[in-house]
Amino acid sequence: MSELFEFGKAILASQPFSTMLGTELEMFEPGTAVLTLVVRDELKQQHGFVHGGVVSYLADNALTYAGGSVLGDSVTSEYKINYLRPALGEKLVAKASVLSSGKNQAVCQCHVIAIGDDGERTVAVAQGTINKANQKI
Repeated sequence: MSELFEFGKAILASQPFSTMLGTELEMFEPGTAVLTLVVRDELKQQHGFVHGGVVSYLADNALTYAGGSVLGDSVTSEYKINYLRPALGEKLVAKASVLSSGKNQAVCQCHVIAIGDDGERTVAVAQGTINKANQKI
């Protein structure tokens, strides 16, 4: 495993919320990140869909990982998410990539995919601005 991937796994393990949800880092390379989450009943809302807050969290974290892969220690400055359909399935996968980056900021995009018995379906797309941590904005 690469040094960057090992670093990314250590960061994820240090996030209590991510640990509580059971988030896994599947890929972390310059310009890209993939996070996964096994769906459990505790993550669903009253209609049986994965709660929008969980989908949003996964997109936000993947965006920040992608930006951080080129910037170093980073935080989300802003992001927007579009929910395309209910998140149904056994697993969520958030695939994020850098669209553009500079010295202190990166603009990233993310697709959140639900994997179930009927295959893979994109359930949300997000775009965000990621800033290098400890920078005056």
